[in-house]
Amino acid sequence: MSEKNAENQAGNASQVPFDASKLRELIKLMEAQAVQDPIMSRLEREEAEEKKAVHEFWSTQPVPKSVEMVEKDGPLHPPLSPEQIRQEPYELSAGLKWSDVDVEDSGDIKELHDLLLENYVEDADSMFRFNYSAEFIRWALMPPGFSKQWHVGVRDEETGELMAFISGIPVDTMVRDKVVRMAEINFLCLHKSLRSQRLAPLLIKEVTRRVHKVGIFQAIYTVGRLLPKPVSTCRYFHRTLNPRKLMDTGFSQKLEGPQLAKLLSVMRLPANASIPGLRPMRKGDVGQVRKLLNRYLKNRAELLPVFSTDAEIAHWFLPREGVIWTYVVDDPEHPGKLTDFVSFYSLPSSVLRTTRAQGKSASKKPVGNAPVRKQHTTVNAAYLFYYGTRTEFEIKLSDEEKAVCGGKKKEKALVKEKENELVKQRLCALVGDALVMANNEKFDVFNCLEMMDNAMFTKELKFGPGDGHLRYYLFNYLARPVEASKIGFVML
Repeated sequence: MSEKNAENQAGNASQVPFDASKLRELIKLMEAQAVQDPIMSRLEREEAEEKKAVHEFWSTQPVPKSVEMVEKDGPLHPPLSPEQIRQEPYELSAGLKWSDVDVEDSGDIKELHDLLLENYVEDADSMFRFNYSAEFIRWALMPPGFSKQWHVGVRDEETGELMAFISGIPVDTMVRDKVVRMAEINFLCLHKSLRSQRLAPLLIKEVTRRVHKVGIFQAIYTVGRLLPKPVSTCRYFHRTLNPRKLMDTGFSQKLEGPQLAKLLSVMRLPANASIPGLRPMRKGDVGQVRKLLNRYLKNRAELLPVFSTDAEIAHWFLPREGVIWTYVVDDPEHPGKLTDFVSFYSLPSSVLRTTRAQGKSASKKPVGNAPVRKQHTTVNAAYLFYYGTRTEFEIKLSDEEKAVCGGKKKEKALVKEKENELVKQRLCALVGDALVMANNEKFDVFNCLEMMDNAMFTKELKFGPGDGHLRYYLFNYLARPVEASKIGFVML
């Protein structure tokens, strides 16, 4: 090809008009190929599927798009004026009506309990389903400042039966260095007979309307599914406490003979806690626990709740029989001074069926994976809640260590590494004692997410990774991605 012809062809190419439709076709083809990639993990495949999916509802909501790169934190839309807020409830399908659920009323709480028991979160194989007690529901939905109007129900007009529910509670949420008043949205549940009627978007819009009416325009929520667009994704981890029962229910893979004997030996826990001064939390501990927790979360997390009052701490952490267990460490050398605390709550799972396929493991949803030999109705699961311990230490490097570092930047990194090692040692002891306490309370399994500093102890304390993930979302608030270890917000 002559030099002149090459120049002419290059010139003609530069004049070809941009064809956006061809670019879209190319992107779709790449997405389809990505989803079919045989070496992708399940999580990667879900993310690829989500990018090409059309979310009819979420595309109309103030949340970031799946492909949107968030570079700066802050509200997506400004607050609405009172005139801009819809005053009337959204219209429901014929035969249904809105109804506030009064969780202080024994009749309403029983109806909500039954709705959740029969229709709420279950594993993919319909083997297990969360079994929230009435006491747990009240604890979850009645913190200081709660509003009955945010406990939104839908009833059958003819029978009065509770057919759907969604809840919100107020929470001060810190996103990196900014505190935002938000609604924590939870317990979205539809009766199975209504799941084809697209009622979930109406429930979300109605609770949003009610939250807007009191001047709150941001929310936080978690979902196992991939939606637009998670700010973080955390994996579930599980520590076996009662291996035989977990095998009998199909929760864990069945082992026999030497394998079972080895597992029982490895998972055996001591009878008593190891930390001197560990005891159940008392009312007089509330103020110190609040300071411990807020300081710990602020130092270690980027997305976290802010506990502004002692009343909040009293509600969430004072022990409640069958619901929440909190232990504090009372310094033996300085009686009355608390150095640490750890807490966990009870969320059992009902056993729905007696067999399932091999190859699955536990997730946020109660799960299992082996033929059932013995009949059990419930798997008693404990979930790690919050903990707090010392995170700042006076660490001095030796002259030899400073010489090896060769500069302030590496010295600072080495100090941080030493601090983290001290935090790790303490958390292994603290959560290790929580396992002992949970085992003594006859729990079958102890669950946690890979959030906060949990990765520091999961391996040492023999937690195993599940195949479930919990995704964190913010409504009307853009936030740069947050690493799982920087999530400090536990949602029930």
